[in-house]
Amino acid sequence: MKLFQVRKGQFVFFENELHQVYSVKPMFKKSVHLYRLKDMKQVLTKASEIQLYKPKHNDTFIFYGKRYTIDENKRPEPGNYILITKPAPDFLDHYSLNAIEKVESVEDGNVVTTRDNGVKHHEYVVMIRGRSDASQEIAYYDKSLVPESQQLEDESISYLAESDDSISPMVGDIYMDVQQKTKAMIVAMTVDEVIFGHGVRVHVTDLLDEDKFTVVFRVDEDS
Repeated sequence: MKLFQVRKGQFVFFENELHQVYSVKPMFKKSVHLYRLKDMKQVLTKASEIQLYKPKHNDTFIFYGKRYTIDENKRPEPGNYILITKPAPDFLDHYSLNAIEKVESVEDGNVVTTRDNGVKHHEYVVMIRGRSDASQEIAYYDKSLVPESQQLEDESISYLAESDDSISPMVGDIYMDVQQKTKAMIVAMTVDEVIFGHGVRVHVTDLLDEDKFTVVFRVDEDS
């Protein structure tokens, strides 16, 4: 790819695995910053080393240790994750291309996410947990190059906390919500979500997005 074609949010293949662009900084030699979707590991690279991919119906991939399949015909339900493929946010909403958000409520196909974003029915596709019939693998560019043992590990969320301490938030950590301009403490956690004191629930990977959250205080740093 050419650097001027690289945009935040794009899905790309890098070193045979699916990544997402989270920042482009042209002044640096390695100007493209990526997250590897299977575990949100950060990568710095160049535009010439990535290959663009546009997600489509029935594609299946791994997001933070869990497999999902895109279903453009599925009606969303509270608790589902959506992939925002045609973002057109209103003034008070904050989301961008290929943002992954959790559904809080649904009305006539339009959803409100747990981040209080209102997303219209034509802007997103639903991510169904697991692999669907006749789905197309996009977690890897060439699956034949990936040992079966690695494939099994990639779909096991249990290894994630050990792989990168930087993506292991703790109860008591305080974050600044950049978009809402509020500070909040994590008061509870599930396997892959954090719950803030004011009731907002976000996927742990949202805490890595510098346009969404910044760290104010970490419990382990104080200790």
